[in-house]
Amino acid sequence: MQQNKFTGKRANQAIFFSLFRLMSYLVVGILFCIIGFIVIRGIGVINWEFLTSAPKDGMTKGGIFPAIIGTFYLVIGSMLVAFPIGVMSGIYMNEYATNKHIVRVIRVMTNNLGGIPSIVFGLFGMSLFVNKLHFGDSLLAGSFTLGLLALPLIIRVTEEALKAIPDTYRQGSLALGATKLTTIRRVILPAAFPNVMTGLILSIGRVSGETAPILFTAAAYFLPHLPTSVFDQVMALPYHLYVIATSGTDLEATRPMAYGTAIVLIAIVLIMNLLANIVRRRFSK
Repeated sequence: MQQNKFTGKRANQAIFFSLFRLMSYLVVGILFCIIGFIVIRGIGVINWEFLTSAPKDGMTKGGIFPAIIGTFYLVIGSMLVAFPIGVMSGIYMNEYATNKHIVRVIRVMTNNLGGIPSIVFGLFGMSLFVNKLHFGDSLLAGSFTLGLLALPLIIRVTEEALKAIPDTYRQGSLALGATKLTTIRRVILPAAFPNVMTGLILSIGRVSGETAPILFTAAAYFLPHLPTSVFDQVMALPYHLYVIATSGTDLEATRPMAYGTAIVLIAIVLIMNLLANIVRRRFSK
């Protein structure tokens, strides 16, 4: 009887593990289908001219170089805004705040902020940065808006990364006479940094592909040159992809270019993730 029960449990376990494996393979398969669909339709337009020249002839010819550079500018600008604020907020919530009720309120509000649709961030950015602070439609306004969008994720990941550090690290450092600030700066942060980088990686991936927040704050329909100031508008790959896929002068002619733009956008996100992973592994050693 016991042998039969044991055999039944093993069979159930095998069934559930097979189901989990099937679901995992299904997710990977869907990802490859999406990437394959885009690559097949867009790989034909990928060449040196497409990557290094500006759009021409009503964006039915030429390349996407200004959009590539604009996307890099927006990602770097948003991370310069979000990363220091997010990390310092996470440190405060985990290391300094003593009132648990206030921490709980901040945590709930941060989670709610992360759930707000990106188009709302765009409207807020237009109202505050573009109109109230007179940044205008600019790289600066877009960077601040995307930075706000990335902030909740960086705060939560930083807090969780700090929670994972054993208290013995803190107690040992304080017992040796270090101040709390020195303990955080020299002991806690270096130990938590690889996991903090995870938040940065996820944030980069998100802001790279966002269209709505930059729609009202930074993105230009077409620019024949690169921005020379933080108060200039920029072209960005997500918005450029939206334009040539939905409102170009010749949608049939620009459709392969839209898929080619999507390939470049995916490649940029993958490259940024790869670089961030390399940095994270280096710091985790």
